[in-house]
Amino acid sequence: MDNVNTVLFDLDGTLIDTNDLIISSFVHTLEHYYPGRFEREDILDFIGPSLSDTFYSLDVNQADEMITMYREHNHARHDELIKEYTGVRETLEQLAAASFQLGVVTTKRGETAWKGLDLMGLTPFFMTVITLDEVENPKPDPEPLDKAMEALGATAEETLMVGDNIHDIEGGKNAGTKTAGVAWSIKGVDVLKEYKPDVILDDMRDLLDILGVARQ
Repeated sequence: MDNVNTVLFDLDGTLIDTNDLIISSFVHTLEHYYPGRFEREDILDFIGPSLSDTFYSLDVNQADEMITMYREHNHARHDELIKEYTGVRETLEQLAAASFQLGVVTTKRGETAWKGLDLMGLTPFFMTVITLDEVENPKPDPEPLDKAMEALGATAEETLMVGDNIHDIEGGKNAGTKTAGVAWSIKGVDVLKEYKPDVILDDMRDLLDILGVARQ
């Protein structure tokens, strides 16, 4: 990928391990509204789409209540449950030092997205962060990627989208970027491979090799 100079990252499950937090928030909410109905494997299907897409698909009339309950629990447990992924900070530091343009494209609202980035100390590496608040249509629609590329002055041909979810791969393809799936996806790497990303990262530091940056 010699011509890539811009890398866009999904946030949850890609840069920051929020899986326990997300599952805990869904279990808390769904057990209140649908006791005993959803198993852990069912909840995995809800990870990736926006909260509105998920809860409105369950019950239009109670969706806003469920979103509020989810977010209250998520915020209350946020700092306790999120964790770092090995190699992420190291990779971002070296990409930034090599003058790559870095951005985040997430289906999270801005307040929560920035909270996670700040807590993990990742905020300084990113020149743009496109959250749910700034778009009409979240991934897999190309709109958030297009906004990120516009903010960075990048073209799709020189941009790579990195994510743990099929929405990230589809979003990249819809926007015309190259795509990378991460093998630590909670849904399993085989699910991502079905959507044919250009590369699979077994470790975030693999990105340095792929982009021709010598590991420090």
